[in-house]
Amino acid sequence: MATSILDEQQDGHAPEGQLMRDFRAGQRDTVMHALQRAVDAAGDQMFVDVCGDTFTYAEVDRRATRFAHSLAGLGIGRGDTVVTIFDTNIDVFTCWFGINKLGAIWVPINTAYRHEFLRHQITDSGARLVICDGHYVERVVEIAGQIPAVELILSRDNGPFPDCTIPIQPLDDHRGSDDTPLPIVVAPADLACLIYTSGTTGAAKGCMISHNYMCMWGRQQRRSVPQEPHETGWTPLPLFHSAALTFVMGALVAGYRCAVWPRFSLTSFWSDIDKSGASNALLMASIFPLVAHAPDNDAMKRCHGQLKMIYGMPITPEVRKIWRERFGVQLISSWSYGQTEGGTRMTSVAPDEIPPETCAGREMDEFEVRIFDANDEPVPDGTVGEIVYRPRYPNSMFEGYWRRPEDTARVWRNLWMHSGDLGRLEGGYLFFMDRAKDYLRARGENISSFEVERTFAKHPDVEEVAVHAVAAQDAEDEIKATIVRREATELNEEALCRWAIDSLPHFAVPRYYEFRSELPKNPTGKVLKYRLREEGVTADTWDRDKAGIIVRRQR
Repeated sequence: MATSILDEQQDGHAPEGQLMRDFRAGQRDTVMHALQRAVDAAGDQMFVDVCGDTFTYAEVDRRATRFAHSLAGLGIGRGDTVVTIFDTNIDVFTCWFGINKLGAIWVPINTAYRHEFLRHQITDSGARLVICDGHYVERVVEIAGQIPAVELILSRDNGPFPDCTIPIQPLDDHRGSDDTPLPIVVAPADLACLIYTSGTTGAAKGCMISHNYMCMWGRQQRRSVPQEPHETGWTPLPLFHSAALTFVMGALVAGYRCAVWPRFSLTSFWSDIDKSGASNALLMASIFPLVAHAPDNDAMKRCHGQLKMIYGMPITPEVRKIWRERFGVQLISSWSYGQTEGGTRMTSVAPDEIPPETCAGREMDEFEVRIFDANDEPVPDGTVGEIVYRPRYPNSMFEGYWRRPEDTARVWRNLWMHSGDLGRLEGGYLFFMDRAKDYLRARGENISSFEVERTFAKHPDVEEVAVHAVAAQDAEDEIKATIVRREATELNEEALCRWAIDSLPHFAVPRYYEFRSELPKNPTGKVLKYRLREEGVTADTWDRDKAGIIVRRQR
């Protein structure tokens, strides 16, 4: 049965000098109550380090309160949406919490978006107010005539501003000065933010994220990532993604410290870790091998053993071994699976558990996770099918797609959320196989493009790869590998093909190969495989069959 943290405190306040330390599944909470508890119990303690500038819980709360009073003066109130387009800076927190203090809904937008991507999300959210860094103002101005609901743009720059049909004013003029505490007006089921899915085909959809759902992210973070109150977690991931917000919520619900950096730099990575004093780090997939293979430096040597844990996904066994032996990292975890719709962690493992190397963990207490066939029937253990899930407690996953009930109903069929991903369950562990639309079939075998890509990633000259179909013949796929080579390498198609023959099952060896300087991606960095499939065999594509190379079953 779900319990409420709110029932155990008076007006959202924890007992004096105490913070919530119960991170079990099923708790009911809000972002605003979590912030209030942290301020009451640890107001003078550092909350966030933004690239070396530190802010206490009390400072962040005071900034947010002042801004909330100013927002109210602009007519922003309960249920309103407010868009922000920010690089990582302290105003992300000022705006996020200030918006939520009024019961309004925060809409953080990816800073890579412009033109139609940006127009769609601003318009779809229904926001009347857009707040952004000064260097993003021009992007909003470019689409001003296509976002009719927007009444005001606030810029972190003080101008001069370009001509625009929408008024543009400095954010500094609206930071406010009223410190009068505001009553907490939100409940666990109320919406805290909209996070737009990136989408690789259709328009992005806004995932409705409740206060309780965000707090659940934080509780899961604390169960999965060991951290002491005096220690600091570090990430360079952007604060418009759920992964980084989960990281922040993990600090907030416990009154802990976090450090957020505007970007990842390979040359300064260890200096940044040293400067922040971080004991754990949330990183993205491409960072793990880059750091693993980078040259030694003094900061790296000073930090040996400082990071107790790194996490993110995926991490190959080879890279995991390097981080452990070269950098002294004790816990290296990529054992989780999640979606914005269903939590950044539907599966995970306990910090002291050693699961199979390639698994995605076990289901967490908040969710039931199953594997279904095309008829929504459960499949036997070890059989590949679609990953489906549902919550065990209220407000523990998204509340649906914003203004899209039909899309919500389409993925929420037969009382199960359909992920669109393929996987299998073995011995209680989930193994991710592929996106359903990227799964391949050749020579009578089902093939996971994800697993083939993971094999190619082991080649020392391969920087990035996408494995995809190019055409169908007799209901089967012809497979192509589109590759980005590492700099200063002379790898050619035939050499890579022969390496693949030695490294892959015979039925999974691609027929076609093409080298490119980069892969087509959407603004969140996801490879647009549909575009590669549509382009098919180009003039620059190398064909194994035409080269006379025959792939036979290995005996």
